[in-house]
Amino acid sequence: MFHLPKLAATALVAASLMVSTASAQTVLRSSDTHPDGYPTVEAVKHFGELLSEKTDGRYSVEVFHSAQLGEEKDTIEQTQFGVIDLNRISIGAFGTQVPEATVTQLPYIFRSADHFHAVLDGPIGEEILAAFDKVDVVALAFYDGGARSFYNSGKPINSPADLAGMKLRVMQSDIFVDMVAALGGNATPMPYGEVYSGIQTGVIDGAENNYPSYDTAGHAEVAKYYSLDEHLMVPEVLVISKVVWDGLTPEDQALFREAAKESVAKQRELWSAKEVESKAAVEALGATINEVDKQPFIDAMGPVYDKYVTDAALKDLVARIQATEG
Repeated sequence: MFHLPKLAATALVAASLMVSTASAQTVLRSSDTHPDGYPTVEAVKHFGELLSEKTDGRYSVEVFHSAQLGEEKDTIEQTQFGVIDLNRISIGAFGTQVPEATVTQLPYIFRSADHFHAVLDGPIGEEILAAFDKVDVVALAFYDGGARSFYNSGKPINSPADLAGMKLRVMQSDIFVDMVAALGGNATPMPYGEVYSGIQTGVIDGAENNYPSYDTAGHAEVAKYYSLDEHLMVPEVLVISKVVWDGLTPEDQALFREAAKESVAKQRELWSAKEVESKAAVEALGATINEVDKQPFIDAMGPVYDKYVTDAALKDLVARIQATEG
């Protein structure tokens, strides 16, 4: 029988221990359409750090930013199938798959950032997160997506009349399409990555988004007019594939939720700073920013609410959101 020398045997045991320790760590892939350094990208990285601490290094997160794994619509499907583990997604990208989440996409449902936070940090927020279970993902936390406003290459928008006939990119969500139609514009659903060239070539006149996106995607270079109608405050949501989630122990599931919730404060801090930075950056590029009387825009939203808030449960949810202090 062959016997290893004692030193070699010791080295072999040590090597096998190193292999088993290395293989004990699970690296989760997370997708984001935004560039490296963007508040949501950095928040998910922070979530990964917290998760690694809480699980003694058993789990870590690698964030694939800049749509490396695909545009949001495609990555949602991949997450549902378990091909992608984690995903930072705008709720708008889920369209109307989750009716409770659709309510957060209603124009002017949130009166301010304070109201937005008061709703999503409370029991209503937990109720909306839980509703994602039905579409094969588990929603862990909400991140800020800021106030979205219209921007275009032609002129300032001061009233709904200024939108008449204007071709505006929206994310691939029926509610966004209907919102633009209610204001007299022509909505063009289009992946985020195609907006710059779309405006540059005249395929579209403009789009709608928050300051950081308007800035970091370079849209201010080709669409100089940014009009602060602030029609939407659509939450971002961090989700994990249900395939992955179901493979976790209840104890680890609790740690995932804990780490996600703790990452929210970091994201909000980064978001506030980025909004200030991005506003200055687009002004330096020569963007014209104008204030807007929002009331005519709010008044035009009746048909959108009538179409999407159809049953008693959703009407109750809207009423509870509107009744929340903040």
